Amino acid sequence: MLGSLEPGAGMIRPDYGGGGIVNLMSSIGAALGDPGTGYAPLGVLPPEALAGARRVVLLVVDGLGHDHLLGREGPLRRHLRGRLTSVFPSTTASAIPTFMTGLAPRQHGLTGWHMYFRELGGVAAVLPFRTRLGHQPLKAAGVTPEALLGLTPLFDRLPVPCHVVGPQRIVHSEFNVALSGRARRHGYDTLEAMFETIAGLVRGSEARSYVYAYWPELDSLAHEHGVASPQVAAAFAELDAAFGRFLEAVRGTGSVVIATADHGLIDTAPDDVIDLEAHPALRETLLLPLCGEPRAAYAYVRAGREARFEAYVRDRLAGRAVAVPGAQFVQQGWFGPGASHAGLADRIGDYVLIPQGRAVFRDWLAGEERYRHIGVHGGPSAAEMYVPLVVCRAA
Repeated sequence: MLGSLEPGAGMIRPDYGGGGIVNLMSSIGAALGDPGTGYAPLGVLPPEALAGARRVVLLVVDGLGHDHLLGREGPLRRHLRGRLTSVFPSTTASAIPTFMTGLAPRQHGLTGWHMYFRELGGVAAVLPFRTRLGHQPLKAAGVTPEALLGLTPLFDRLPVPCHVVGPQRIVHSEFNVALSGRARRHGYDTLEAMFETIAGLVRGSEARSYVYAYWPELDSLAHEHGVASPQVAAAFAELDAAFGRFLEAVRGTGSVVIATADHGLIDTAPDDVIDLEAHPALRETLLLPLCGEPRAAYAYVRAGREARFEAYVRDRLAGRAVAVPGAQFVQQGWFGPGASHAGLADRIGDYVLIPQGRAVFRDWLAGEERYRHIGVHGGPSAAEMYVPLVVCRAA
């Protein structure tokens, strides 16, 4: 199928008008003094609801879909205020920059895990800030995230002390340093240490402050074992209990604690994989390997082979994938409204390929280590797109 990707049963377009994570960041920013990004505040949590808070804490739980909380009785479920949409693609590489800049992908220009950067003449994994093939650090070539991405962190626009709390192994990475800006960074090694660090900052002497924290383990376990696995269930139970203890520890501090996620996940099976090795005729139409995400792939098509590409997707992948011209996809608003990042067109290719159902695309490079994720994300399904909004007042 080729053409418009219209929301249908189970297919959710991001809400950038008042019901998505970009609007949550607009509310937080406005409450703390950000001059604004032009995005509407979150309808269910307007800035005035946060204006009197001595501390604002945002905890992002990687991979925690909204429905994961339903049918549970723990602290996270008890404080569930509603659900938000993620951005598109519904993936960490695009959503985390939204949390850290307050911008939608159309403005911050980060469109997935593997991105073609015209400035580099190649494909890189943006979060580890390394080349796709060989995983070589871009800094070895003199490339910095500040120069390549050109983004202003939200923390640098806020007139209050800001803190970033993240896993010790990544909190001081090139990407985090660039998007943390002037915020103080704090590393942790365990879940308990994360909450102890946040609690210490909340109980500190600063007149007012903002704390952004990130916990990645739920997503990591879902990739390896599946979102419906016992391993994920155990990790969530541990998180939920620790969250409850944390709320008790910060009671009386005049804080507002918000928990949400970058995306949810779905589980896939081996038969769901569309491996381009099994589709050589499609591969021959491409100038570059597929970029982006397995659930939202960007196709760079050789000049003169557009008709062949379109025919193959329409005829040979019917019911398994939809191809939408990149410019049309932008116009439909999937990456957000407003002006586009100068590099956006280069970073989404000629066509956006959206797998249908639970399908995923794989296009391996020569010498690349192959892997299979059971839990996946990046697509427009409800399970991937909807994330929880948890709001707690530690009055």
